[in-house]
Amino acid sequence: MCRIEKISASVLSAGLLCLALAAPAVAQNTTSQMSGMALSNDEPIQIESDQLEIKEQEKKAYFTGNVKVVQGTTTMRAGKMTVLYTGEGASMTSGSTDIDKIFLDDQVLLTSGEQQATAQKGEFDMASQTFVLSGDQVVLSEGNNVFKGCKLTVLMNTGEAKLDACGGRVEILLDPKSRPQQ
Repeated sequence: MCRIEKISASVLSAGLLCLALAAPAVAQNTTSQMSGMALSNDEPIQIESDQLEIKEQEKKAYFTGNVKVVQGTTTMRAGKMTVLYTGEGASMTSGSTDIDKIFLDDQVLLTSGEQQATAQKGEFDMASQTFVLSGDQVVLSEGNNVFKGCKLTVLMNTGEAKLDACGGRVEILLDPKSRPQQ
């Protein structure tokens, strides 16, 4: 597998060449570094939605309608968000919960700095520190550079990302003008 260490036009050009030479034509994926998508455990999280329903017995919280989550420079939007939490005697309202998983539905948009990703649904797994965006088309962009596939997997503690194809090939559009000036 070919690895791309940072999403930038100059490095991606080498990664694109590596993909073209090394990957089979049937199913392709690409791996890159998305340091902007890494979580920051020391920053507060702000959540807004049209409605919130908490089911303490089930240890679930349902955010619906125009959900917006902000932590530092990272913003996530979705139509719905379900939070599963753990902890003996844990209460979402008191903040004494440990989040286990977060499920996102109805058009997910994740932005961090110049990086943006869109998908139909998403899932955060806090134990494995993994975030997966999936759907008919997942689009990842940074400036004018665009990556398309059907599943984007981000390891949140490192920012490493992998984009899987939709049964065919991963699509990448690189703008040579986006390369750092030397």
